[in-house]
Amino acid sequence: MTTRVTLEPGQQAPNFSLEDQRGDTVSLESLRGSHVILFAYPAAMTPGCTTEACDFRDAIEPLQAAGYQVIGLSPDTTDKLAKFAERDSLSYPLLSDPDRSTLVAYGAFGEKNNYGRIVQGVIRSTFVIDPEGKIAHALYNVKATGHVARVKKLLGV
Repeated sequence: MTTRVTLEPGQQAPNFSLEDQRGDTVSLESLRGSHVILFAYPAAMTPGCTTEACDFRDAIEPLQAAGYQVIGLSPDTTDKLAKFAERDSLSYPLLSDPDRSTLVAYGAFGEKNNYGRIVQGVIRSTFVIDPEGKIAHALYNVKATGHVARVKKLLGV
């Protein structure tokens, strides 16, 4: 069994610099001064990931009003992310991490139980990063359905 990183509140969030669905580079450094919700999901356009992404889409106005920027993260190509964003009207950045290095750095990739089998894959997770770039909340193994409502409640939004 491979040891997986588990981030804790107060730790510095691992930096990243990745392309989004528009081909723009987004880095954690460029987001300093903002509250960030980074959610890691296994694959664009799958049922659970679509539910989660659309829930964030539907919650974007109150989250942004409260000062949070929402960013999705998956190993999908930028082309697939562009199709996902267009198909489901996702206005926030969807970052492509094809080598999974950012997912690994956040502890959002590794061994997981998939219908009774142990497989390597993306572990659905959400990270709230404060304006100084520190982890405020690290939520691992979350369920797609109802997760965004729990995040809003956690953040008082």
